[in-house]
Amino acid sequence: MTGPLPVVNLRQARFECTYGRGCDGVCCREGRPLLYTEEIERLDRNLSRIVPLLRPEARAALRRRGYATRRRRLGERIARNVDGWCIFFHRGCVLHRLGSEEGDRFRYKPAVCSLFPIQSDDDGNWYVRQKGFKGEKWDLFCLDPANSRKPAAESLVSELSLARRFEA
Repeated sequence: MTGPLPVVNLRQARFECTYGRGCDGVCCREGRPLLYTEEIERLDRNLSRIVPLLRPEARAALRRRGYATRRRRLGERIARNVDGWCIFFHRGCVLHRLGSEEGDRFRYKPAVCSLFPIQSDDDGNWYVRQKGFKGEKWDLFCLDPANSRKPAAESLVSELSLARRFEA
């Protein structure tokens, strides 16, 4: 694929992640990301480095039941939620932190987390999740375009590039 990634609402979409600047990581509290097989394999290979970064209660849950549930969404397993938070959340995403330390913040994060708020619909069309668009269910501050003046095309450059790689 050549050229920019076609995103149906990119021109009008507004988005700015405010984690650490008023947001406590609500997407990590609300979400239970699905985990693709290759992501599970990558996490398994790096568990010895991930586990020490987890919250104590998340480490205990991982030891008892693993980090992925038996439940499936879209045919894929999902990350465990511990005390209302993604198992990988501890003052931010530990997978993001570990990847950033190695120069690639997306290296260990599940694709759905890495791409957020960019998503592909059932017809393969990419869009930026926004309040009032395509029946958005999450009522998050960051998904309301009225809360940001920042165009998603500027704030999501890395995520758009990642989505383009997935598309290719």
